[in-house]
Amino acid sequence: MTTADALQLFPQSAVASTTSRFPGMVMVLDTPIAYMTAWKLQTQLHAERVRDQRPDTVLILEHLPVYTLGPRTDRSHWGGNEASLRETGSDLCHVNRGGSVTYHGPGQIVVYFILRLTEHASGPKQFVRLLEDIILFLLQRRNIQGHRVERKPGIWVRMPDPAKIASIGIRIEHGVTLHGFSVNVDMDLTPFQRIQPCGLEGCRSTSMATVMNAPVCIDDLKRDVASILTDVFSVEWSITNSMPDLPFLA
Repeated sequence: MTTADALQLFPQSAVASTTSRFPGMVMVLDTPIAYMTAWKLQTQLHAERVRDQRPDTVLILEHLPVYTLGPRTDRSHWGGNEASLRETGSDLCHVNRGGSVTYHGPGQIVVYFILRLTEHASGPKQFVRLLEDIILFLLQRRNIQGHRVERKPGIWVRMPDPAKIASIGIRIEHGVTLHGFSVNVDMDLTPFQRIQPCGLEGCRSTSMATVMNAPVCIDDLKRDVASILTDVFSVEWSITNSMPDLPFLA
């Protein structure tokens, strides 16, 4: 089955209306997938949303190990040695989202938004603010106090010095959003030490499990994100919990 075939899980008859009255779609994937597989899925969904052939769609997933570099990534942010990063077992992808370099891997929630911007926010800044709200609400459900830090994108916690627990990077094309945010839940943080996350010198990365000093079930967190989306966007979302039999999830 191709990615296009997989998208037939979204019935065309269900997207006749594109107003905010119509429920959006949330796809929650249980198995970590390659970054480029998710990118192909985003691209397909984005094209169909631009043509009003699909509703607003959110993907909640985990990635196989990968470093992603945004257009503004300076060579000093990641060392410029692609072979060195790949030796860790991670892929490396150049992407078109905002921001610099970051790392994705199992144990980290990644949430991608394919939404018509004007139906949810007055502009990119307000949209990013909404994404920050989602992350803050998610952390609060585990009694973690997250913070915005001026001129430092993402969400931070104090340990007591600030440590980054979530990253945000978006792109808007033809009025429809792409990319989104990631939250470090319960993962190996070592790969972050090889880069300057988001191009921030001295940036320390942490995770929910580190802050709580206890294991955290990432599948529970994925369901929490889906729930919080309803509150933040005031949209009735139709949720697909998993698609384990699809080949492109391998």
